[in-house]
Amino acid sequence: MPATAKRVHIVVLGSFVVDLAFRTLALPGWGATIIGSDFKLGPGGKGSNQAVAAARLGAKVTLITRLGHDTFGEIARQTYAAEGIDSSYAFQTPDCQTGAASVVVDQVKGENAIVVFPGAGFDISTNEIEQARPAISAAAVFLAQLETNLEAVKYGLKLARESGVTTILNPAPAAPLPDEIYPLCDYLTPNESEAAALTGRRVANVSEAEAAADNLLSRGARNVVITLGGQGAFVKNSENALHVRAVDAGPVVETTGAGDAFNGGFAVALAEGLEIAAATHFACAVAGISVTRPGTAPAMPRRAEVDGLLKAKSVGG
Repeated sequence: MPATAKRVHIVVLGSFVVDLAFRTLALPGWGATIIGSDFKLGPGGKGSNQAVAAARLGAKVTLITRLGHDTFGEIARQTYAAEGIDSSYAFQTPDCQTGAASVVVDQVKGENAIVVFPGAGFDISTNEIEQARPAISAAAVFLAQLETNLEAVKYGLKLARESGVTTILNPAPAAPLPDEIYPLCDYLTPNESEAAALTGRRVANVSEAEAAADNLLSRGARNVVITLGGQGAFVKNSENALHVRAVDAGPVVETTGAGDAFNGGFAVALAEGLEIAAATHFACAVAGISVTRPGTAPAMPRRAEVDGLLKAKSVGG
């Protein structure tokens, strides 16, 4: 964070799961067993990953989530203590286990296939979110995803909007959204497959992303940012339509968590006052660094790395 910048406050509502990541040359078919080349266990979950990304970029971060009373829940608390994330609203329940995700990574391409069980985090209640109202109302940005139940997401977005807090919904994993949720979103940030699922149309290039963005804007979202992997992102609102190119930070090792890196970075940039184009460019740099290393939360870059990459790209043209 620049020395003159105010430390911004971001509240993230979302899941924590433990990632069980396997690296392999191919996915097994049903009934088949294959030998992998590597395995790692570590912290994950979209909400938690985005919270880690934002905290490493210099923001004050409060995470609203729900954990089981188990070993995986303890991994979450250790992660938040290490990253300086406020876990005052990381509620604990003995009735459900903490979630887990099986992440299978192609050891050549770095692409991934994921099965996630959200566990305790999926059942967070509106009453628990209400308890976090003081933190939400004091934040600059409220960020949510879809690894928890829609009622909780909608309630959190509504609380934030009532307090004049900027809202971001990352609609991941892909799921149908009720009409009333779109007007609660200052920014909607799907990737290509999520935008396709929401609009019922293919999204594989910039022109198709613009058509999808128009559809989502017509439903009430104020700004739409569709991430396009190696093509960067497409941004559209009532005044602007632009393609923001990806920021290359080196060879791709693993794409798992790139969307979470983008959203954490985007939230920080908006909270610091950047306009949407500059915020998207910053977020692309965060994601660009994250894919050069394995893992999800552990792959999130520090602020100095992002600032250094952006400075190098600016100097180098």
